[in-house]
Amino acid sequence: MPQPASPAPSASSEEDIVLLCVPASSAYLGVLRTATAGLAARMHFTLDEIEDLRIAVDEACAILLALTPDDSELTCRFVVLPDVLTVETSILTASNEAGLPPGESFAWQVLSALTDEVSALAVDGRATIRLTKRRPA
Repeated sequence: MPQPASPAPSASSEEDIVLLCVPASSAYLGVLRTATAGLAARMHFTLDEIEDLRIAVDEACAILLALTPDDSELTCRFVVLPDVLTVETSILTASNEAGLPPGESFAWQVLSALTDEVSALAVDGRATIRLTKRRPA
């Protein structure tokens, strides 16, 4: 079962926040994958970890794109901490019943396998999937 996304952490002096908003179209997912790879590389993740994150962000966005009207925006918020990268993807949905995949779904299993934590929340017509990846000690 997808875990609810907790409120976004407040900004601290140790974190950087990068916010990207793109049209809700699969044509723009490359922008988000590239940003993900760039930030993960900056944090010195391994090539395999970078690719896992790229795939996870792509999968999370694909899930969300299926829930939204065509004229919406896909928002991707990256929170960069010294050893943790959190990627929060969100989108306006066509209804308040977002239809996020259940925890036993294949898509959710993919997200869980590629990241350290995954959670989802659908509230007030907005669906959000949060992915967290920690750098090994």
